[in-house]
Amino acid sequence: MTTAEQVLPGQMMAVDVDEVPPVELGPGVQVRALPGPPGIRTWVIDLAPGAEWPDLDVHETYGEAYFVVRGEVIEGERTHGPGSYVAFGPKTSHRPRTRTGVRTFGFNYDVTG
Repeated sequence: MTTAEQVLPGQMMAVDVDEVPPVELGPGVQVRALPGPPGIRTWVIDLAPGAEWPDLDVHETYGEAYFVVRGEVIEGERTHGPGSYVAFGPKTSHRPRTRTGVRTFGFNYDVTG
């Protein structure tokens, strides 16, 4: 994923998510890196209908969490629709996919931040 601006102490930043240039990670998979506080990566991911994350997403030391904004995401055999919050702890992995298309908003800890 790309690196976004950090929001530093005493600073406030607002962006229009759809104005943030996406990075294509694979067929039908777009990532928008959003500004966030140091140590946390925030992002929006859009998967087109029928798309799947390009590789297994492994979380060794820290987890990941996301909120389904619209559409449906499939994790394993479970489908999560709009309003769902999905969290992964350390030592987990997943490969999200979708039949309908999906937009998620999420974050990861980033020790390099």
